[in-house]
Amino acid sequence: MADECNAVDECVNEWMVLLSQLANRPVAKLNGIGNEIAVLDLRGTGLTVSGPEARAISRGEGLAFDQLMVLHEPRSAGADAFMTIYNRDGSQAEACGNGTRCVAFILTRGTPRKKLVLETAAARLECLRRAETVFTVDMGRPRFAWNEIPLREPFHDTRKIELQIGPIDAPILHTPSAVNMGNPHAIFWVDDIEAYDLAKIGPLLENHPIFPKRANISLAHVTSRSHITLKVWERGTGITRACGSAACAALVAAARKGLTDHRAIVSLPGGDLEIEWRESDGSVAMTGPVEFEFETRLDPNLFKDIAA
Repeated sequence: MADECNAVDECVNEWMVLLSQLANRPVAKLNGIGNEIAVLDLRGTGLTVSGPEARAISRGEGLAFDQLMVLHEPRSAGADAFMTIYNRDGSQAEACGNGTRCVAFILTRGTPRKKLVLETAAARLECLRRAETVFTVDMGRPRFAWNEIPLREPFHDTRKIELQIGPIDAPILHTPSAVNMGNPHAIFWVDDIEAYDLAKIGPLLENHPIFPKRANISLAHVTSRSHITLKVWERGTGITRACGSAACAALVAAARKGLTDHRAIVSLPGGDLEIEWRESDGSVAMTGPVEFEFETRLDPNLFKDIAA
């Protein structure tokens, strides 16, 4: 029993050391067209963050985020940083386009740099600064195979999958397109994105058994061949004012269905993104602005409940 107690005490001490190292570290708050982003740079520290710490950080004054971008040392030559991405609920995300633009702003501000490379668990992302607060991110190639999205069961054509919500003979929403844009997305095509209670149906669809890794849920209305309006329930976060990977997924899905060209403006509640699915290499480029809000330090009190 004494040995067990000593082992527990050692673990608690290690945990307290970790938390004390996270405490008082600088963190930046930004947004990408309303998508609330926090950036925590841990390069050179050897520190990491997990779900409980991410949730604690989101409770900091003014730090409530849709995504937390944690920066680590790059894992491959030529990269500037490796990003671990957390949703508000502490779960990890594979991609965040708006957050990537915010990181690019943090790493290039006050410098003449125009280009940088950021890594995630899903991709290697090239970023280009167009103006002081406007960036283009190469989001990589979309994936369409059912097991790449992933879906629970095979679908030959993921431009429309068999999924509906509501009565069988009169479903509220049905036959979405499914795309992996670094993370899984389902896009429902509607005439009015405000005609549905996304706060109610979003969590049901996000956690539908057909999505083994859950999914981002979008309502999309194509207004012309060069314009889409979009509203997003973001996996692990909820309704958000903007979601960059969802904007990319919507444009790609619309182009696959022949509804739009390969380049369009995607309008979200927080603002507009320019999305281009390049025919030259199959990658998707996202261009949009960043707004810097403030920089602060992590309050040690945020981590007391975790330590207890």
